[in-house]
Amino acid sequence: MSQGLFVIGTDTGVGKTLVAAALVHGFAARGFRAVGMKPVTAGAEEAGGALCWEDVEVLKAASNLEAPLDLVNPYRFVPPVSPHLAARQAGTAIDLAPIRDAYLALAGRADRVVVEGVGGFLAPLNDRETAADLAVLLDLPVVLVVGMRLGCLSHALLTAEAVGARGLELAGWVANRLDPSMKRFDDNLATLQDRLAAPLLGVVPRLERPDPAEAARHLDPAPLGD
Repeated sequence: MSQGLFVIGTDTGVGKTLVAAALVHGFAARGFRAVGMKPVTAGAEEAGGALCWEDVEVLKAASNLEAPLDLVNPYRFVPPVSPHLAARQAGTAIDLAPIRDAYLALAGRADRVVVEGVGGFLAPLNDRETAADLAVLLDLPVVLVVGMRLGCLSHALLTAEAVGARGLELAGWVANRLDPSMKRFDDNLATLQDRLAAPLLGVVPRLERPDPAEAARHLDPAPLGD
């Protein structure tokens, strides 16, 4: 059975896909059969006359293991809205059991499966359950992506508290420098290092073009184990 990770963020748009793909890229570079998984995605673009989900494509490109799209991304919706609303608009509902089955199928093929969450940790997936419930169901160590900008301290600490309250392991965190002009960056980083009970895996600088291979150069996955 593979070793899996669940990548979450302090909010939407903080770089979960970039960091998840960077972790996949790093594992693949170390010789592991590595695959990224995006259980739920909402917001499609048209490319060449076909619909395309960018986050899924980024994860697939970083993976060195081919897997069916329905395993990598069991639920995908066109509107760029909260998944529970997108599912409702599509006349369906997100069920966590098929996601678990897809993860187990990937885990049976790969050495490493990096699962990227959706939105923030408590983003609703259906009328009752959130992304946190999915993390609990999969029971994977969690990697937290902190979008470094004004307000990130409270968001990061609240998210870490929610992870711990559910009995999940916060295996590490990544500082993604969203705002390169953020005041007192070093002090904010030090505050999080002091208060988050998990190792800092790296600081990803503001990249001109989001590139998982480049981001991987700024990460140290050693605390996550071999």
